Amino acid sequence: MAMLPIRLGPGDDLRHALEAALRTAGGSAAFVVAGIGSLGTTKIRYAGADDAISIAGDVEILTLAGSLGEDHSHPHGAVADAGGRVSGGHAAYGCIVRTTAEILVALLPGWRFTREPDARTGYDELVARPDAQASPMENR
Repeated sequence: MAMLPIRLGPGDDLRHALEAALRTAGGSAAFVVAGIGSLGTTKIRYAGADDAISIAGDVEILTLAGSLGEDHSHPHGAVADAGGRVSGGHAAYGCIVRTTAEILVALLPGWRFTREPDARTGYDELVARPDAQASPMENR
């Protein structure tokens, strides 16, 4: 496992930037271990909802975690508004960094994450497999 600290700046789309960071690092599998910062535009999808909602105003990122694969990202987060009200859920595309986002990503060499249909849930779910192109030591 290798750690990748990332700092995003104003105007960056949180989710697109995480996906780009994985590609730039040459990875196929990673987890967002932690993240803090601020957003000026926030899009979160609540549990069981089909669409993301927009949270008006500036928010602080309290937590950020999730999986990253070559063809997907699945970040979840909790944010607090200026009044301290907390909202959380699936961080959708369109979460735009206000001042900074400081994120720690754990790269998992030797692994490949994909999302595939799961008949039990009805959703595309995470599938973790050893990367056939990796050396045997990387798959340990």
